[in-house]
Amino acid sequence: MHGSFEYLKAPVTVWPSADAHAHGGGQLKRTLSGWSLMALGIGNIIGAGIFVLTGQAAATNAGPAIGLSFVISGIACAFAGLCYAEMASAVPVSGSAYTYAYATMGRLIAWIIGWDLVLEYAVGASAVAVGWSGYVVSALNDVGITIPSAWTAAPFAYDPTSGEWQRTSALINAPAMLVTAVASLLLFLGTRESARVNDIIVVIKVAIVVVFIAAGIWFVSSANWVTAGNPDGAFIPPNTGPGQFGWSGVLRGAAVVFFAYIGFDAVSTAAQEAKNPRRDMPIGILGSLVVCTVLYVLVGFIITGIIPYDKLNVPDPVAVAIDAVGLRWLAPLIKIGAILGLSSVILVSLMGQTRILYSMAQDGLLPRALANVHNRLRTPHAATVITGVVATLLAGVLPLELIGELVSIGTLFAFAIVCLGVLVLRVTQPGLARPFKTPAVWLIAPAGVASSVFLMFGLPADTWWRLVVWLVAGLLIYAIYGRHRAAAPKLSV
Repeated sequence: MHGSFEYLKAPVTVWPSADAHAHGGGQLKRTLSGWSLMALGIGNIIGAGIFVLTGQAAATNAGPAIGLSFVISGIACAFAGLCYAEMASAVPVSGSAYTYAYATMGRLIAWIIGWDLVLEYAVGASAVAVGWSGYVVSALNDVGITIPSAWTAAPFAYDPTSGEWQRTSALINAPAMLVTAVASLLLFLGTRESARVNDIIVVIKVAIVVVFIAAGIWFVSSANWVTAGNPDGAFIPPNTGPGQFGWSGVLRGAAVVFFAYIGFDAVSTAAQEAKNPRRDMPIGILGSLVVCTVLYVLVGFIITGIIPYDKLNVPDPVAVAIDAVGLRWLAPLIKIGAILGLSSVILVSLMGQTRILYSMAQDGLLPRALANVHNRLRTPHAATVITGVVATLLAGVLPLELIGELVSIGTLFAFAIVCLGVLVLRVTQPGLARPFKTPAVWLIAPAGVASSVFLMFGLPADTWWRLVVWLVAGLLIYAIYGRHRAAAPKLSV
């Protein structure tokens, strides 16, 4: 998704075969090597997860064992990623789980996953905005500018000790709302993201992570693992409740930080631009996941070794760790790089949301007004305005813990659907041309479904209830509106 912000046409409901697409007009140019795809994946994955959610999951779930949580999530992503790659090559349209579900399992399943993606993208942008706010506030404090705390946090927060949500003294997270509103305005005006600028941001993000690892590893001490809840300084702290440390905490941490990996699907959606999809897609997907997992594990190990993990439940954990060891020369670089990188992610997430709304409206599942394109700006203005307003409000009032869990459960659900869709397509369309085939598909795809569902069960019950409420509301809308208006999908071979 890190390409031009000129709006691309939505997927249609009739897809040609991969071969027909390759020989017809308007085909994508195959220019990406395996290494290019790997770089694309790394650039998309390094973002809110490493700069924001690492600290939260360590503080409330896994403790110093947060690295194990990242490994578990990375394995689940590898299964899903290989299935995404096959779908992206077999359904040669700008990819999304919604598009794939529409092609393979029909309107109802497509609606469910599309409605789920609405939750994922809008709430995901809000989560990144909360992290952006934390780094901006920290950077401004460094130069003597203090924003009152009442305007920099959500009005309620989760207390891991009591396991309850509590009212805070804050009123609203104004910086998070501001960045979300500005990003939405840019998308409305049709501002394009320059590929060169994006590449620079990607390099900055990765470089900052590497520099942090190189500088911070010298300050790691297992003495920081000793806390009130972990007096013996165990690598996996004693369990204090469901999902709170112990192995159940490692599992819940894996489910929470799953959000950190969702950018890898950009690799799978580029299958039609790979020089040799059969060879390049595994390199791009698995390579980017391995590299980012190693970086995540190292960062998690370092920040929990620099500062006690129970102090890391903040929007800007890397900045807090740097400040704790007094690396003043590095602090501005970390914060500026995080702000730039997170800004890019917010913009891309909001763009993805407008694409989903536009696509669903084009297919008749949502009102056609959402598919209208502005005559002069050439942007889907109605979808962009609605997305911007909702995401801005969520960024202002929802705490990071709640947002991260919602995004993770939505993403895991989408991944499970895609893995299942690969098997459905193998049975219903065995002759479909597939430039890339998932290896050992009857093992990989079920493992992708099982691991995604397994991680979903690692999330709190109230997160499940929120997902159920959201899906029930969506099914009512589908029954009243979309079921009667959507075109039947057709996948030719």
